[in-house]
Amino acid sequence: MAATAAPAHPPGPPSSRRFFQSLPIETKKRDEPAGAANRRGAGAASPRSLRPQALARKRGSSRPGLRHTGAGAGAVSSAARTHRPGRFTFYPSLRLHAVVLSMGEQDHSPGKELQHWIRTEAPGKKSWHPQAYALGAVSNFMSTFLTFPIYKVVFRQQIHAVAVSEAVRQLWHEGPQYFYRGIYPPLLSKTLQGTLLFGTYDSLLYSLSPVGPHSLGHRWAAGLMSGVVEAVALSPFERVQNVLQDGRKQARFPSTFSILKEFNSYGFWGRLSLGYYRGFWPVLLRNSLGSALYFSFKDPIQNGLAQQGLPHWVPALVSGSVNGTIICLVLYPLIVLVANMQSQVGWQSMPSLWASAQDVWDTRGRKVFLIYRGGSLVILRSSVTWGLTTAIHDFLQRKFHFRKEVKD
Repeated sequence: MAATAAPAHPPGPPSSRRFFQSLPIETKKRDEPAGAANRRGAGAASPRSLRPQALARKRGSSRPGLRHTGAGAGAVSSAARTHRPGRFTFYPSLRLHAVVLSMGEQDHSPGKELQHWIRTEAPGKKSWHPQAYALGAVSNFMSTFLTFPIYKVVFRQQIHAVAVSEAVRQLWHEGPQYFYRGIYPPLLSKTLQGTLLFGTYDSLLYSLSPVGPHSLGHRWAAGLMSGVVEAVALSPFERVQNVLQDGRKQARFPSTFSILKEFNSYGFWGRLSLGYYRGFWPVLLRNSLGSALYFSFKDPIQNGLAQQGLPHWVPALVSGSVNGTIICLVLYPLIVLVANMQSQVGWQSMPSLWASAQDVWDTRGRKVFLIYRGGSLVILRSSVTWGLTTAIHDFLQRKFHFRKEVKD
């Protein structure tokens, strides 16, 4: 009985999925004539011209042939002529060819790889990643340690309303033993900030949208709520830090322990309103808006730059720098207000929020550009800090997912 030849498919490379599904896992009885197989594998003839030839072989030839399915049929026929396969013969080279084609069609750009890692969830797996807390802590710790000298110069400008040269002269006059004075509270607070900021954002984001990609509204809401959590948890650390960095209070409060002793001498509500949570409302507004803006535009900027073929670290560095600079410039009046409110200690020097804002406005001569004094250092500090934080976080995240894939 003669074998029935299948209709030939149009020439040209099919998609990897179609080619994989059409592989001849089970070959038929014997091969067909070499000339027809070579013509079909080379794709020289059109499908319409192959139909009469297939019918002619069906009617006039008694040799049964292999069933060919599109591209690669010539390779199958050649292998069949050489090895004369049996009824159940598997061609591993064809399956390998399909895998190679499938790999070649994937998009391995840096932004798409990271987006695939952090935005896709397999059914039945957890919708949040606990490693986000550790990655945020390490990235913020490293960036804070590297940029603390710049931060201290900017703080002096915010408190004393002096130029950059004058702030540097004050620090130099105090001596190197005081240059890193007050680094432990910000180092601890920034490490906790990274833990809460990135970890809480990741958990809230996957609670709002378990399966990515995540919309702008989801990123904004998750960033806003993570900023609220950050403000509630870290406001006491910032309060102690601002008191320590004020040069006018070095004699009264030489150490962190002396500040804590002063705050604990108040009553319960005094510890909260006058001590640890002094200036909490501007802190809450600043942190919530800053986190929402940062997470809303970090990934779009980073993915857009990654499509340009840049190295892995460049899109993350630029995205963090641009975001940090813009956010800090927009919220800089709140930063100045918080620094002035939290540097005050004592029952007698505790004006209200409105009185503190009015005092800052009067001290700066009722001029906006004087409020933004030290803007050059603010841009530098924000660019370096958030650029390093984002780049380190992105690098650690890639390393973690790469090791996880290799281990799996």
